Amino acid sequence: MKPIIFAAIILILTSACQPSSQEISEIVKTQNGKIEGISDSNNGLHIFKGIPFAKTPVGKLRWKAPQAVENWKGIKKCTEFSAIAMQRDPAPFSMWTSEFIAPAGNMSEDCLYLNVWTPAKSTADQLPVMVFIHGGGFNSGSGSVPIYNGVAMAKKGVIFVTINYRVGILGFFSHPELSAESPENISGNQGLLDQLAALKWVNQNIRAFGGDPNNVTISGQSAGAFSVCYLTASPLAKGLFQKAIAESGGAFRPMNQENGSNNLDAAEKRGLQLQEMLNTKSLDELKAIDAKELIKQNVPYGPIIDGHFLIKSVAETYKAGLQNDVSLISGWNEDEGLGGQVQTADQFELKIRQYFGNMAKDFLREFPSGNEEEAIASQKKLATLSSFGIQSYEWMQLQNESGKADVYLYYFTRNVPYGEGQQDFGAFHSGELAYAYNNLDQSTIRPWTEADRKLADQMSSYWVNFAKTGNPNGAGLPSWNVSNSEEDQIINFDTEIGAINIPDLSRLIVLRHFYEPQNQNIPDFPTQR
Repeated sequence: MKPIIFAAIILILTSACQPSSQEISEIVKTQNGKIEGISDSNNGLHIFKGIPFAKTPVGKLRWKAPQAVENWKGIKKCTEFSAIAMQRDPAPFSMWTSEFIAPAGNMSEDCLYLNVWTPAKSTADQLPVMVFIHGGGFNSGSGSVPIYNGVAMAKKGVIFVTINYRVGILGFFSHPELSAESPENISGNQGLLDQLAALKWVNQNIRAFGGDPNNVTISGQSAGAFSVCYLTASPLAKGLFQKAIAESGGAFRPMNQENGSNNLDAAEKRGLQLQEMLNTKSLDELKAIDAKELIKQNVPYGPIIDGHFLIKSVAETYKAGLQNDVSLISGWNEDEGLGGQVQTADQFELKIRQYFGNMAKDFLREFPSGNEEEAIASQKKLATLSSFGIQSYEWMQLQNESGKADVYLYYFTRNVPYGEGQQDFGAFHSGELAYAYNNLDQSTIRPWTEADRKLADQMSSYWVNFAKTGNPNGAGLPSWNVSNSEEDQIINFDTEIGAINIPDLSRLIVLRHFYEPQNQNIPDFPTQR
C-alpha cells in the first residue's frame, strides 16, 4: 500500500473515532430528544429552561427515587422555567426581598427540571460547567429564583446550570413500605437522589451544549451548601464533579432530628407517625393524598443516613478518608445569626450550664453573658458560628487531614445595601449570592454602589476561575491562598478584598471541641435558616 493512501485511511479512521462538533444553536439534541431554547444575541448566549432530567414523580412514583426520562419525538420547547417543587407559598420575608424568593403561582409535583445558560459556539468548545443547587432549608426554593440567573456567569465563560429537586415532605419522607419497594431497601433521601440524577444528566448531555463533563463544579448556598457537602460524602456521586463551592453550609454538625437520630430506622418511624396522624392505613393511602394537603403538615424534613446515598455521617466519612476528594471553596457571612428570639443573660447562661455542666465555664469564656448586651451579642455570634462558621472550619480541617485537594476559605462582611423602608441586616445569610454570581441587577430596590459592582465582578471572577482550573486566583484579583491550618489567613470579601486571620478562631476551636462525638450537641440558638 502506498504511504499516502495508508495515511489517508488512518486519517479517516481517526476522524471517525472523534466526536463530531457542531454549532450550538437554539436547537440542541440531548440523549432523550431535541430541545428548543432561546438565542440571546445581546450576550452571545443560548438559554434552555425547563429541561426534564427525570420522570414526573407523581402517583406510584411519589417518594420513589427519580426515574429516567422517556425519549420523545419532535422538538420539546424549553424556553420557560418549569413549576417549582411543592412547598409553602413563596413570599418575601425578613431580609429576603423578592429576588431571593422562588417565583409564586406555578407549583407542582412535576418539578424535576433544570436550566442551562451556555456561551459555547460549538460542541467542541468543552467549557467548564457550574451546577448550582438552591437553598431553602430543604423545605423551599427553586432553580428559578431570580438571584440564580445564569447570564452573568455564562458571559464569563462557564456553562451555568440550575436545578430543581423535591423538598420537604415530598423530598425527604421515609416509610417502611417505601423502603421495602426500593431495590436498596431505603427511603428518605429522594431530594438528594434528584440532585444526583441532575448531575448524571449533566454528565451525559452537557457536551451537546459545548461543555466538558470532566470539568464540573457543584455549588450551593445554605441547604444547597449542605447538599454539596453530602454529595462530596456520597459514593454514588463519585466522578460526577471535580470541584465544589459551599456558601454558608456544611453537614459536619450532628443533625438534631428526633433527638439526634438521623438514620433510616428513625426516619421510617416518623413516617409511620405521620401516617397515623393523617388517619391513613398504608403507603398507598398516603400517595393518594393531595400534595397541597401534605405540605400543610408542620413537620421538618431533611437528609438522613440511609446506608445508600450516605453510608455514614459526613464527619465519619471524611475522618476515614472516604470522601470524594475535590477542591473546595467554603465560607460564611458575618451576620448570619441575626433574627429570632434571643434569651436574657440569665436564661442564656442557664441553658449553657444545663447542656455542658463542668465544661460550661470554658464555653462561657468565649460566649460571655455578663450583662444583657453581652448575652445578645454572644447569642448572635454563636448562632452564626454554630450553624455556619464551624461547618467551613471543620470542613477545612478534615479535608486537610484526610484529603489531598485544596481548600479555599472566605469570610463575607459586606453590609448589603437596603432600600427605603427596609431594615439593615448587615452581611446577612444569603447576602453574598448577588455578588458571587454577579447578579446585582436582579434587585431594583437595593441602592447598589460602584463598590458593590466591583465586589460582584471580582467575587464572581474568583468563582469562575475556580470552576475553570480549581484555583480562584487570576489577573487583577487580590491573592487568595490555600487554607491548610488554623494559622493560615482567609480572604475577606468587603468593599475592599484582602487576606485576614480566621475570624473568631478561638471560638471556632472551642466549638470544634464540643462537636466531638463524645460530647453533647451544641444547643440551637436564634439563627436564619
